[in-house]
Amino acid sequence: MKRHNQILIGVLVVQIILSVVVFWPRSAATGGGEPLFPDLEASDVVMLAIEDDEGNRIALQKVAGDWVLPDADDYPAQADQIDPILEKLVGLDTGRLVTRTDASHKRLGVAGDDFVRRLALETADGKKYTLYLGTSPQYSAVHFRLGGQDETYLGSGISSWEVDATADAWVDTTYMNVPQEDVTRMTLENDDGTFVFTRDAEGNWTMEGLADGEIANATNINSVFHQATSLKLVNPLGKEEKSVYGMNAPNAIVTLETEGKTITLRVGAEDTTEEDRYFVKSSESPYYVRVARFSVKAMVENTRDDFIQPPPTPTPEASTP
Repeated sequence: MKRHNQILIGVLVVQIILSVVVFWPRSAATGGGEPLFPDLEASDVVMLAIEDDEGNRIALQKVAGDWVLPDADDYPAQADQIDPILEKLVGLDTGRLVTRTDASHKRLGVAGDDFVRRLALETADGKKYTLYLGTSPQYSAVHFRLGGQDETYLGSGISSWEVDATADAWVDTTYMNVPQEDVTRMTLENDDGTFVFTRDAEGNWTMEGLADGEIANATNINSVFHQATSLKLVNPLGKEEKSVYGMNAPNAIVTLETEGKTITLRVGAEDTTEEDRYFVKSSESPYYVRVARFSVKAMVENTRDDFIQPPPTPTPEASTP
C-alpha cells in the first residue's frame, strides 16, 4: 500500500510540473514558437471586425490613415485604442500548443460556432485572416486559434475582454461637451411644456414665468443643464436620419445659448430594440447617436413642478399643556 501511495504521489508531482510548464505566463512575443502571422505587421492591417459571444459586432477600418467605424458613416475611432491591440495580435506565436484537434475547441472558446471572440483582419493588399480568441485560464492570457487550422495555442499579454465588440471601447464617448461657463440661457421643451431658464454671472439660475412666491429649483435645473452640456454616447449610428429615431416629434429639445452660438439637442424616440436607450442628435454633430436612458432622463421626464422649489414644511405648533 505504501509503495502504491508513493507512485500516486509521483504521478501527481509530474502532473503539477507539466501544468506549470504549459501555463506559466510568458510574453506572447517571446513564447519560443513561430509567429502566428509571420508576414504581418500591425501597420499592414486596414480592417478589423470583432464579434463576441453575446451577438455584438463592430467593424473598424483605416481610411486615409485614420481609423473609423464604416457601419456608422465613418464615425471617428481612436487609433490609440486600436493600434496597441493590433500589436498584441500580430505578436502572438505558436510556442505553447494546447491541442492539435478540434475536440476541445468549444471548451476553449475557439470553435467556429462557439467562441468568446472572432476577429477578421484584412490588409491593404487584400489578405484576410480569421482569429479566434477564447477562454482565459489566467490573467492576461488567452487560448487562440487561427481560422482554418485545428491547432489551439495559449498566448500571454492579451485577454479576450480587451478586444471588445462594442463601439464605446473604440471611440471617444463624449458626444456633447459644451463649456458650461459660456451658457447664459437654456430652453427645455418636453411633453409637459416649454421652460426657459436664465443664468447670471455667478452661475445662479432662475426660470421665466414664476408666480408670486415661487422659487426656481436650482438643483433640478442644474440636472438638466449638466446632462445637456456633457452627454456621452453608447454608440454612433450614422449621418442619415431615420424615421425610427423620432426626430420629427422628439421627447425633448434643449436649446443652449451662449454669446456667440445657439446649440440644439434633440432627444428622439426611445429605442425599442435595446433596453434603456434613446436616439439623440446635436446641432454640433452630423451624427445621430444612441445614449443611455439615465443620461437624458431629466430632459424627458421633468415637469414644471420639478423646477419649482417646494414650500417649506410648516413647523408644528407646540401643544399647550
